[in-house]
This record gives sequence, C-alpha cells and structure tokens, in this order.
Amino acid sequence: MTEAPSGRAARTLGALSEPQFRLLWIGQTTSAAGDALIPVAVAFAVLRIGGSVAELGLVFSAFTISRVALVLAGGVWADRLPRQLVMVTCDVIRAVFEVILALLLLNGTAQIWHLALGAAVIGGAGAFFVPASTGLIPQTVSPARLQQANALMGLSRTSTSVLGPPVAGLVIALANIGVIFLIDAATFVLSAVSLLLLRPNAPVAGMREQQHFFAELAEGWREVVSRRWILAAICTFGITNLANGAFFILGPVIADKQLGGAAAWGLILTGGGIGGVVGGLIALRVRPARPLRSEFLIATLMSLPALALIGPMPVLAIAVALMISSVVVELGNAWWFTMLQQHVPDHARSRVSSYDWLVSLVFQPLGFVLVGPLSAAIGVGPTLIAAAGILIIGNLAVLLVRDVREVRWVHQPDEAATAAS
Repeated sequence: MTEAPSGRAARTLGALSEPQFRLLWIGQTTSAAGDALIPVAVAFAVLRIGGSVAELGLVFSAFTISRVALVLAGGVWADRLPRQLVMVTCDVIRAVFEVILALLLLNGTAQIWHLALGAAVIGGAGAFFVPASTGLIPQTVSPARLQQANALMGLSRTSTSVLGPPVAGLVIALANIGVIFLIDAATFVLSAVSLLLLRPNAPVAGMREQQHFFAELAEGWREVVSRRWILAAICTFGITNLANGAFFILGPVIADKQLGGAAAWGLILTGGGIGGVVGGLIALRVRPARPLRSEFLIATLMSLPALALIGPMPVLAIAVALMISSVVVELGNAWWFTMLQQHVPDHARSRVSSYDWLVSLVFQPLGFVLVGPLSAAIGVGPTLIAAAGILIIGNLAVLLVRDVREVRWVHQPDEAATAAS
C-alpha cells in the first residue's frame, strides 16, 4: 500500500512541505548551483588574461580575507536587522559585481585587480549573508523539522558542487568565461526574489533594543562562552580545518607526481562530492540522542584522506577515504547547526554563528600556508601523519568536555503531528 504524503516521504523531506522553507530552499539551491561554477571560472579567468600562480592565489585570498574581516560585523547586523533584508542586500551586491566582471571578461578588458576586487566584494557580502542565513532558517520551518531543513540546505550545496566544475568546464570550452559570471549573477537575482517573497515567522522574543556595535559583539561572545560546548566545538573546528590543509595542498602534488595527474585528483574530489551528498541524505533521518558526542566520535574518520595519501594508496581508495570524510562532515554539520539554532536565543543566533565561521575561516588558510614549509622541513609522509594525528586527537579531546558529550536536542513536538497540522 502506498503511504500518504504525510508518511515516509513527509518524514524524510517534510521540511519541503512547508511553503516558507520551500521558497527559501529553492532560492538558495539555485544560488548554490551558480556558485559551484565560479571557482573553475575564476581560476581560468586569471590564467586566460595572463595571470601567474601567485596572482591566482591573490584573487582567492582576497575572497577569504574580506570574509574573515567582516564576518563578525555580518553577525551583528544580521541580529540587528531583518535577516531577510540583509540577505537580499547581499544578493544584489553580488549580482551587480558579477555582471561587472562578466562584462569586463566579455569585452577583453579584465585585469587581475578587477578580479581581486570583485572577489573581495563578493566574499565580504558573503560574510553578512551566511550568519543571516543561519538565523533565518528556524524562522521558516517548524521546530520538529529543523534538522531536516539544515540537512536539505547542506544537500543542495554538496550536490551542486559535484556538478558545478564539469559544467563550468563545458561552458568555458564553448563560450567566453564571462558567461559563467552572468549565470551566477542571474542565480543571485533569483535568490533575492525568493527572499523578497518570503514571509518568515517573527522572532519569539520580538525586536530588541540596539546597543553600541562593540557592545553587541561582546554580547555575542558572552553567548558563546556561556555555553562551554559551543566554545569547545568551534575551537575543535578551527584545529581540524588547520589539519585538513595538508590533504588539499599535498594531494594535488602527490596526484601529479605519482597518481597520473589532474584526472586522478579530479576523481578523488568527485568522491568527496558524492560523500557530501550521501551525508546529507543520511542527515535527513539520523538523529542520535547526544548529537555532538556522535559527531566528534565519527569525525575521527576525517583522518582517512590524509592517511590514504601516504604511500600513496590507489586513486580509488583515496577517493573512498575522502567520500567517507565528506559523509562525516555533512552529517556533523546538520547536527551542529541544529544545536546552535535550538540552544542559542534568536536575538544572538547570527552573532554566535559569525564567531563559529570566523574561527573556521581564519585557521583554514593558515593551514594552507603552513603545509608547504612543514613538508619541506620534515617530509610529506610525516606531515600527513601529523595532520591525521591532529584530526584524531582533536576530535577525541573535545569529548573530555562534559557539556559537549551531554548536549541534547531541545524537546520538540512529534514530527508526525507537525506533518498533520
């Protein structure tokens, strides 16, 4: 007998049955599809106009540096203003700069500084958009389906990231690189339209009295340190992002010298993309009683890709290792974002999220910078062993904090009742 819509499908994808979240999800999925094209487009845009490897690094660094510099401000303003308005503004800014870059590339006048400036503006806009998005999701979906909503958002990002690079390569082969920037600009416009149509639920506590900017920033930090599990977790995320740099810096080098080149590395990364999709699907249903305890235990498997590079193992084995790691990451992200959204009050949610992103963003490029000198000093194998060891020890050490082990879901109405309402 076929189940009714409120049966198995509703339990798995029930968040999409809620009109406001569905509208948000469609807009953000469309935008994610456009964003997935950009890394390949930026790389080839720099190279096509005669840029060097160092200049390519400069363009990508501009994106990260602006996001790091502005993410705390983004959290404050996302808690001050309607988050929907913040996100629409960011989409408009990004769309305008994408169109400018597209026109410069199409008429052959683009220069490196144009691309670096565009990357900085787009990264800076993202610094406001992401904390606002974290805070907005609970305002669009019923509490019982919040984990589903986070899992679906993650699933959009990972599934589009699998298809984005090959589609970008095809577009570049058939047309001017500027076309990709026009496509991405169009997806930002569609995202803005979906946000303008959105009618999110009002925050439970209503509007709050605004304070001085730095006072609000300090208040957000107090929300972080008052919950030991949040502080311990974001420090662990920073450490693991630092250690993960070893795989993504040394991996292409090893693939080029010992595994057959770019095609091998592409296959390995495809395994990671597939793992992200699988992890998102699992996160739709799996709900351990103590989510962070489960998250950090399975996060020790993030050491597998670095260990697989030692030797190295065959390409397929490395791809499987990265796939497993990506499953863990996506599953953990769904649990983590849901914990933040459930336990942090609405008026501070975006600021707490901005501290989470700051630690993650700061340590990731630092890891990229340190891997080269370290591997030159002690060797590639020992560097990979050290990275794997940090990933294992870091994720186990955080479990010594009792609050991390004990944090639980906030009690929510039964999901079946929510689906029937």
